[in-house]
Amino acid sequence: MKSAGGWVSSVVLALAFTGCVSPKKPVDVSSSIGAVLKSEFIYETAPYPSCHASTIESTPAGLVAAWFGGTHEKHPDVGIWVSRHDGTKWLTPVEVANGIQADGKTRHPTWNPVFFQAKDGPLLLFYKVGPSPSRWWGMLIKSSDGGKTWSSPQRLPDGILGPIRAKPVLLADGTLLCPSSSEHDGWRVHMEMTRDLGATWTKTDALNDGNEFGAIQPTVLFHPGNRLQALNRSRQGRVTEIWSEDGGKKWSSMKATSLLNPSAGIDGVTLKDGRHLLVYNPVSRGRTPLVLGLSTDGKEWRTVLTLEGEPGEYSYPAIIQAPDGKVQITYTWQRKKIRYWAVDPAKL
Repeated sequence: MKSAGGWVSSVVLALAFTGCVSPKKPVDVSSSIGAVLKSEFIYETAPYPSCHASTIESTPAGLVAAWFGGTHEKHPDVGIWVSRHDGTKWLTPVEVANGIQADGKTRHPTWNPVFFQAKDGPLLLFYKVGPSPSRWWGMLIKSSDGGKTWSSPQRLPDGILGPIRAKPVLLADGTLLCPSSSEHDGWRVHMEMTRDLGATWTKTDALNDGNEFGAIQPTVLFHPGNRLQALNRSRQGRVTEIWSEDGGKKWSSMKATSLLNPSAGIDGVTLKDGRHLLVYNPVSRGRTPLVLGLSTDGKEWRTVLTLEGEPGEYSYPAIIQAPDGKVQITYTWQRKKIRYWAVDPAKL
């Protein structure tokens, strides 16, 4: 696939005019086309048939992406795969973690890798191991060379899962806030915190009761005045939200937003200029289309780019703003490949 200026621009135009986004929030076609810098698959072939749940990060050595891949989700052979970008292209993915247990015989699937690049420190890769989301546990490996080599796997303390799907965020006081959730007692959101890159942890209680809203997989946005907003996947057909007025210590009750959600993963980022971006499926059923929304206040959202609009599954996005200011996005494409986009937010 080619960068913007080639056929990607034509695709964006076609999607916009064929109604692949909500008619109430049309694509801003002029800004969308100019903003697209790259759209491509991270790989074309792989030694497994199925993949899902990607994460992306910018390291001093370049971009790095990860996902889980294997026979199918929940199969014991599912491992964590990583691809690094060498400045020109994505390199061949390699498996960096699996669910083989200490006895050398038992093997569980792995799930939901999540990156975090520490400032002047290692690249952290959180992931889960276990037979199902209701019975999995948190794991952590670290890399000091941008994802080329990795430490031995470390199991997180009992009751700590790590960032469950969306990336951690670094707070002003040095706390790494990890948006998390559990599925063993209904779908319930909570936050986990570490100040020493995963050596020690604290956590909040569940932030919803799992009944009024069954919600998981929060993503965190920053607002002025030390305010945080967490947007969540839910079973109730809407993205839900909770707010903190004190930098994540206490959180409000959960409420539904106006954003549709088909019980599918979302991910957002607060840009350096204070605007917010959110990648999500703006429908109540299915996992297409997949769009990029923009907001100035975290409440009113406008679709500015349609990433996918054809029939199929396009889901579990990850989004970051790299140090150069460009926005980097990955997501599951038909459970067969991981797709990557680079976007210039100044042109949104």
